[in-house]
This record gives sequence, structure tokens and C-alpha cells, in this order.
Amino acid sequence: MNYRHSYHAGNFADVMKHVVLVALINALRRKPAPFSVLDTHAGIGLYDLSGREAQSTGEWRDGIGRLLDAPADPAAPPCIGEWLEIVRAVIAAHEGRLFYPGSPAIVASMLRPDDTLTCCELHPEDQRSLRRLFRHNPAVSIHGRNGYEAITGLLPPKQAKRGLVLMDPPFEQKDEFHALAKAIITARQRFGTGVIAAWYPIKHRAPTHAFHNALKDAGQRNLLALELTLRPPLDPTRLNGSGLLIANPPFQFEQTARAILTTLCPHLGDDGTQANVEWIVPE
Repeated sequence: MNYRHSYHAGNFADVMKHVVLVALINALRRKPAPFSVLDTHAGIGLYDLSGREAQSTGEWRDGIGRLLDAPADPAAPPCIGEWLEIVRAVIAAHEGRLFYPGSPAIVASMLRPDDTLTCCELHPEDQRSLRRLFRHNPAVSIHGRNGYEAITGLLPPKQAKRGLVLMDPPFEQKDEFHALAKAIITARQRFGTGVIAAWYPIKHRAPTHAFHNALKDAGQRNLLALELTLRPPLDPTRLNGSGLLIANPPFQFEQTARAILTTLCPHLGDDGTQANVEWIVPE
């Protein structure tokens, strides 16, 4: 309950996560049938990067700050440009003030008339902000409940047979990797046709290896890991990289993910930045 994403909004991990999110939503939009998105740790949906929290860390400067004014790359995957358009539209809507859309705002902007978004947020103040943001949007529902518990209560979705479950926990608890692995397994049991995307921090390798092995040992298959590291993950006190575990990824998403991370690397880091896309367990 102490974690506030306002301090970290728009950083390199957000950029990676949100560009991949746009690519996943695009994959769902390729078919006409409606889809549903469950965002288990939604936050407030919209972040003021000129505010006290974001300015105190300045993390956004090495994330969205490096891409807003970067020249367009014609070879870049289209989803990067689409994500930037969403960000710029939010800034324009706030008369040029530097606001950054979180995952709920990004997803909501991409929904079609019959698609839906369900957001879970346990922090009371953040929950109120989220409700205000979507008070006029009937396609978005807000639940003030634990995101992990919501996986059992809200899956499978009633509105659609297709969809995405996005898990982006704060990693405040020591057993967060264990809880995340358990949640992925439960989500797949309840929503077998859904795509599951789970974010995780990379500080040093032991926890991420244990996380991947726990899923393998549980018999999980079709697991794709996307990782971007700014520096060798040797210091457990620093956020050295960002990971996304995609269970049941869309067809040929490995190539899309590799193109995304390869394009983002020069923008988000220095010479030591590396991207890696690999199958933890193939289909």
C-alpha cells in the first residue's frame, strides 16, 4: 500500500511495458470478435510528470523524455509510433503539460465499441483518481480490490472469450515473484484462451531465474520472456532492467517483441543496454 507509481511513471520500464502493451492490443484488434482486458494493478491511469513525485526522481527523463522529441525511425515497429501518438494526444489534451498515460489510459484509448477494460486498484486515493478518470467511459469498470484475488473473481471475463490479463505488481513484498507465478498459473487455468502479460523487475539474476523455473516446474508452456537491461544485473539494490513474461503470446509475437526491444535499446540506455527475447518454455 506504500508504493506510488507517480515517482516512476514514464521511466524506461514503463516505456518498454507500454509499447509492448500497444502491440498486444493491436494483435487482439486484428480479429473482429470483442476482447476484454483485466489490469490487476492499475494505478491512477494518468501521471503528471511535472508534479512533485515525478520531479523528485526524474526517472521519466531517461524514459519517455528520450523518445518524445526523437526523430521518427521508418524502420521501427509501428506500435512505437502508435504509443507515442497516444502519449502526445494526452499531452495535447492537457494544453501541453507533461502528462503520461499509464496502462489503463493506453488500453482505454484503443478499445473498440464492444471491447471492455476492468481495472483493479487497492490504494484508496489512487482508486478515486482512476474512477474520476473513467467516470464517463462505460467500457471501463473499476474494482477496489486486491489484483491477485480479482484473478479468481473476474476470470474468465463475462463479456468476451478473448482478451489480455496485465499484471504489474509493485514488488513491495519479498514473496512477490512467488505470488506472481501463482497468479499466472491461476489466470491460465481460469482463462485458457487469454494472453497473460506479467511485468517483473530485474535487479539480479537469481530471483528472475527462480521465477521462470517455478513456472516451468509447474508444467506451464508457451512462455515468452522479454527483457531489457540497462547494465549487468549484478546489484540487487538497483533496478537494472525490466522484464515481461508473456504467456500464450499472439502468433509470431516473438519477432514483434524483438523488433520493439532492438529499436528501444539505443534510446533507453547507453552502450551497456541489452535486449533479450527468448522462450522460457515453447508451445
